[in-house]
Amino acid sequence: MKNTIAILALAFLPLVSHAQEEVNQLIAPGATLQQISKQFKFTEGPAVDKKGNIFFTDQPNDKIWKYDTEGNLGVYMEKTGRSNGLFFDKKGNIISCADEKNEMWQISPKGEVTVLFSGYQGKKLNGPNDLWITPKGGIYFTDPFYPRDYWEHKKPEQEKQSVYFLPKGAKTPVLVDDNLKQPNGIVGTPDGKHLFVADIRDQKTYKYDINKDGTLTNRQLFVAQGSDGITLDNLGNLYITGRGVTVYDPTGKKLGNIPIPSGWVGNVCFGGKNRNVLFVTASESIYTLKMQVKGVE
Repeated sequence: MKNTIAILALAFLPLVSHAQEEVNQLIAPGATLQQISKQFKFTEGPAVDKKGNIFFTDQPNDKIWKYDTEGNLGVYMEKTGRSNGLFFDKKGNIISCADEKNEMWQISPKGEVTVLFSGYQGKKLNGPNDLWITPKGGIYFTDPFYPRDYWEHKKPEQEKQSVYFLPKGAKTPVLVDDNLKQPNGIVGTPDGKHLFVADIRDQKTYKYDINKDGTLTNRQLFVAQGSDGITLDNLGNLYITGRGVTVYDPTGKKLGNIPIPSGWVGNVCFGGKNRNVLFVTASESIYTLKMQVKGVE
């Protein structure tokens, strides 16, 4: 079911500092933040398909929504396994962090569900949260522990909150970093050479080198800020969420913050026909902002 949502224009507050001027240069001239809807409980996991349509989750209500390139908004799927983070593979399937049963799902364009895996070393995962798919089809995902009221268990079965890698075609994930407090947002560079992971509890975001076998090396502190969700643009700038959207250049220099009039920004991605629309999931709301840069996911 689809219905066109009236878009509410919000005044985009002028940003005055030098750093804020730098982030303003990424925004399309004259563009303002647009509130598309505020009917949700908690929005998360935005992902873009080949056409530029954006799919996102309202996890407490167990739904995946679609916001298409024509501005139509509608429910795409119900009973989604409490999907959180989403990402499209090259075949057009949605890969979903479905934490109702601590699983990773593949959702076909017809809505057919395949469970890719449901545990690690015979124990439940904490709850897959966010993911990124490499150019070769491997899946990196974060596994923090956020207790859910729909779980029967109250304590995690995994000793640590970690980052895992699922090689293409494999049925068992591989642990690639367990030296984190609570990993959350994750994204990689389009050349498949580097991975960013946000440790939200430790207020740090790390950059790794990706080896040919999928293992990670050369972990470096990229910025002393954690994040819920993260994304990259075509200039290599990193977008971090939480209180608004904070942007860092490829060297880790802060360019500024895009203020969002919601208590918490959960995630962000680029969509639209030209991939130049910044799409923001912010608790009860979703927003868009036209940019001069483009997304790479």
